[in-house]
Amino acid sequence: MVSKLLTLSTLLSSMAIFGSVTAKPLKGVAKELFGALPNGVKIYAYTLTNSKGMSATIINYGATVVRLQVPDRNGKIQDVILGYDDLNAYENGQSYFGGLIGRYANRIEKGQFTLDGKTYQIPVNDQGNALHGGTIGFNKRVWKATILKNARVPSLEMNYISPNGEEGFPGRLDVHVTYSVTDNNELKIQYRATTNKPTVLNLTSHCYFNLSGEPTSSILDETVMINADKFTPTDSLSIPTGQIESVKGTPFDFLKPIDVGARINEDNTQLKYAHGYDDNWVLNGESGKLRQAATVYDPKSGRLMEVLTTEPGIQFYTGNYLNESIVGKGGVRYRYRCALCLETQHYPDSPNHKSFPSTELKPGRVYKQTTIYKFSANQ
Repeated sequence: MVSKLLTLSTLLSSMAIFGSVTAKPLKGVAKELFGALPNGVKIYAYTLTNSKGMSATIINYGATVVRLQVPDRNGKIQDVILGYDDLNAYENGQSYFGGLIGRYANRIEKGQFTLDGKTYQIPVNDQGNALHGGTIGFNKRVWKATILKNARVPSLEMNYISPNGEEGFPGRLDVHVTYSVTDNNELKIQYRATTNKPTVLNLTSHCYFNLSGEPTSSILDETVMINADKFTPTDSLSIPTGQIESVKGTPFDFLKPIDVGARINEDNTQLKYAHGYDDNWVLNGESGKLRQAATVYDPKSGRLMEVLTTEPGIQFYTGNYLNESIVGKGGVRYRYRCALCLETQHYPDSPNHKSFPSTELKPGRVYKQTTIYKFSANQ
């Protein structure tokens, strides 16, 4: 089945791999129809391509990254994220592939939090807790897309206005997310939001990465570094205990690069709770400043991904619930631990833990954060 996302620029790039075309890729932004919702609303795909052939395709349903094509050590360009071929699958899928997550990424215990003495209830959708914004999060909303024609690099702005009370959250929230693909082979995501009432906010991008370019291969041989001395342990339902613990002497120590599979099956309570890694690391360095958060290296392809962020935390997830019932792009059936996620964020359940960095956003203040996924290849 030919993907609806095949644009002229990606066609030229993919053909060049096999020697049939030698022309350079077309730098810029291409727009094409991706599908239509049951109510007739048309959804479009926007492909951002740099001068080196790297491209990112984003649809305005969920501000979702549906394709991310980067070169390996031999210059071969492949898609390195999981996803679906068609809009219907994104509507009905439950894995959050590539979605923009909000209003609150990760979990809120029992879907409840208190602001200014008032308790708010968010729909619970994960073992009695609220996950990734409730029943209908930002990844299931239609966003307004604007190609930024005067930007120095191919850029796309997504805008969504979340009304007061949506999914139980207070305040009318105006969210802008800008995706850019730079000539340094970076996917840069910049977030900005304002509110007219005090609210809580925690946004992230939920891409599932497999840097080999082979979506059914295991990520256990990929090498990961996480720039964090500490992490936030959880209970059996993935709700933080409120403690912040050292990674030293635990399977959560990724300060030096180590294969994902090296310690994933150790006899550790936290690993058993999540059936692998699915935890929040407390990033080193000053929150609010762009700094290195993590790296991933795939020895088969030579691809290296560096994650930089201004956020205080990062969720590392190893595809513990992926299985062959999930049919992805090209009809491929995804497999257990065939991808990993590195979701930059504030800590889970922060509204209920005063010791955690605050996620409260007040009127007159501007929520800002930046995350960069930078790609290169080792020979």
